[in-house]
Amino acid sequence: MDETDREIVRRLQQDARLSNRRLARELGIADSTCLARVAALQTRGIVTGFHAEVDLGRIGRSVQAHVSIKIRPQALPNASAFCDSIAELPDVITVYMMSGAADLIAHVAVPTTDDLREFVLQLAKRNEIADIRSSIIYLSKHTPVIEPVSE
Repeated sequence: MDETDREIVRRLQQDARLSNRRLARELGIADSTCLARVAALQTRGIVTGFHAEVDLGRIGRSVQAHVSIKIRPQALPNASAFCDSIAELPDVITVYMMSGAADLIAHVAVPTTDDLREFVLQLAKRNEIADIRSSIIYLSKHTPVIEPVSE
């Protein structure tokens, strides 16, 4: 990646809806060059998608939490499949497979704390789970721009 590619990535992280024409103009390159560079970044797997940020409170999911899950040792060989099944649950935003005290952390968004309790209680019934704990998120700050490292 050269400096132009890094700048394309940085600007697309700030605004994924930035038009090719505007991006090219801001970078001082031809529209066709900019389009080709973005396509190459996608082909190389550097840019993997374009996303909309959603205000979860405005869609009725104002309670967010991290649910930490410890998997039973007997279930560890199937941890990846278990992780996939958790990711498919409707209240789950993201699942992280981790090292440390928890094997998985699920970021969930639900309408109320009662819904969070019900989510955790239903999840705790799964045979694969040895321990489950939840932590409500009071405030979240998102830093959308990660600078690519120079090669």
